[in-house]
Amino acid sequence: MDLQFSPEHERFRDEVREFVASHLPESIRWKVNNGVAIARDDYIDWQKLLHSKGWAGVSWPSQFGGTGWDPIRQYIFEEEHAAAGGPRLLSFGLKMVGPVIMAFGSAEQQARYLPKILSADEWWCQGYSEPGAGSDLASLKTSAVRDGDYYLVNGQKTWTTLGHYADWMFCLVRTDPQANKPQQGISFLLIDMKSPGITVRPIILMDGTHEVNEVFFDNVRVPRSNLIGEENRGWTYAKYLLGHERTNIAGVGISKRELARLKRIASRETRHGKPLLSDPLFSAKLACLEAELMALEITNLRVLAAEVEKRSPGPEVSILKIKGSEIQQLLTELMMLAVGSAAIPFQRDWINAGWQAQAPVSPWAIPLGAAYLNMRKTTIYGGSNEIQRNIISQMVLGL
Repeated sequence: MDLQFSPEHERFRDEVREFVASHLPESIRWKVNNGVAIARDDYIDWQKLLHSKGWAGVSWPSQFGGTGWDPIRQYIFEEEHAAAGGPRLLSFGLKMVGPVIMAFGSAEQQARYLPKILSADEWWCQGYSEPGAGSDLASLKTSAVRDGDYYLVNGQKTWTTLGHYADWMFCLVRTDPQANKPQQGISFLLIDMKSPGITVRPIILMDGTHEVNEVFFDNVRVPRSNLIGEENRGWTYAKYLLGHERTNIAGVGISKRELARLKRIASRETRHGKPLLSDPLFSAKLACLEAELMALEITNLRVLAAEVEKRSPGPEVSILKIKGSEIQQLLTELMMLAVGSAAIPFQRDWINAGWQAQAPVSPWAIPLGAAYLNMRKTTIYGGSNEIQRNIISQMVLGL
């Protein structure tokens, strides 16, 4: 297995680096590099610009309008895109429901939904978790009962990220409550968020932001043509989607960018008149973190090498999810340690209003408290890290 990039791949890296540097709006770049909240229009405008270049579907095959890039080019793009300050792409459409529709959807569904995912004309959200059904997702209770050419959907979803922006939701529903195993009675529906009977309520996070939501369904009529694949086979499609999500959560490129940001902060902050980077205790923690990130990158490249050889990623994606999310948390912890009490005024609204210009503390310190709080979620979503360790123990160690 060769983990070195070929000359052709390095030329591709130069092309990506040049394009992003010359086309990414400076306003978006500044927000990303300084931890300021990205607006809805920022995400959409940047994806539309990538779409005009033909680069919206980085991981999609060309037959569905994607780039057709091999996994190595995908990795290079995401690394350079993150390093340049590019925002996360709209992953619920591009990295989650899009691949499911390509693999299991009908030709009509592919023609209807995939182009608008690429062009950012439709925003998607995920309807998986429920109160009492998060990591134990198979215990979900939201029901879908046939009514002629429709399903009547009733129930509740929670932690629906950016659901208040969404045009559509991909949703797991229970269509056979009498199934022998709970996984056997679940179906995968596409639901128009403008349908009568849907209520979206905000959940305000500890950092004061509105990122996640509760979504309630009260006799929502969903056409049976919005069913993906076969009825009661939704668990199969959900597992396929989660494999893509967990690989994406690793976020090596983003963590490398944040590591560089951490080093900049540590070179600015001082202890006893010297840069924090010169403190041996802090430097040791930073070195350990960098070594962990390098190991994660190598593991990610090994997964990519398997994909190049047409081998589907297995339980190793759980390793990527565990280490990727833990590294993301540790990065925010060290940033907080670097600036100390200066990270206390964390409200993002102050930053967006230009308050940082009059701040009594370093401007780069203001968003760090919010980032620290927000990143507590990474070891839970996409399947908690405890669940991922169970998968590794069963499928890798045979315990």
